[in-house]
Order: sequence, then structure tokens, then C-alpha cells
Amino acid sequence: MLRDIIKEYYIEKNFNCAESLFLASNKYYNLGLDEKMAEIVTAFGAGMGCGRTCGALCGGLAILGRMIQLERDPFHELCTNLVETFEKTLGTSSCNDLKSIYRNDEVRCLKTVELAADIFEKFINENVPKYKK
Repeated sequence: MLRDIIKEYYIEKNFNCAESLFLASNKYYNLGLDEKMAEIVTAFGAGMGCGRTCGALCGGLAILGRMIQLERDPFHELCTNLVETFEKTLGTSSCNDLKSIYRNDEVRCLKTVELAADIFEKFINENVPKYKK
């Protein structure tokens, strides 16, 4: 499962939430991206650094863009569906709101990142048959 790889990046290697989901997904789905590519999503960590949209969700959206090459409109629809699925499952996509529910000082936002990984993996399995594990 994707969530099993998250700790490696988030806790052991100290990447932020966006980088962790990005890198764990890269590894899990064998996308072949260089680990340095995570710099692309660094700014999305901690809700874009200011508590807005969850960085793990943003990291997932970035990976979705790598996994699927679609025309703009169908891709935007797929992204919208992922965001709506995330919000329906967790009640919000706001980093600040998620922190108030799941964050603790010992493991930071690990619980949110794990839940985001579960949501992303299920979404991929249901919407992108090529990447089913």
C-alpha cells in the first residue's frame, strides 16, 4: 500500500507532506522520477506554507499530472474529482483545519499524509486502471 511508504519520506527522511506523497507515489507506481524532482512540490508543504490547501493533496495532484496525459478539460475534471473525494473523506482540504484535527508534535501531520495516501491510492485504482497494484 502507498501509505506503507509514506513514513520513509515523511518521518525517516524528513520531507514535507507534499514531497512525501509525491516521492512515495513515484516509488509505489514506479514512475521513474529522480528524487530531486520533489523540489517541484516543496512550496506546497504546510498548505503552501500558509495553512491553505493540504500539501499532501497538492503532491498527489502533481503526481496525477505525471501519471496521466490528458487534454486540459478531462484532466481538470479528474483533478476536481480527486479534490472533491479528498474533501468528502476528510471534511476539508484546508491544511489549518486538518492540522487542528490530526497533527501532533511527535509525528507532525503523519496521520493526514497517510490518509491522503489512502485516498490517492483508492482514487487511482478506481480512475486509472493502468496503475492498479
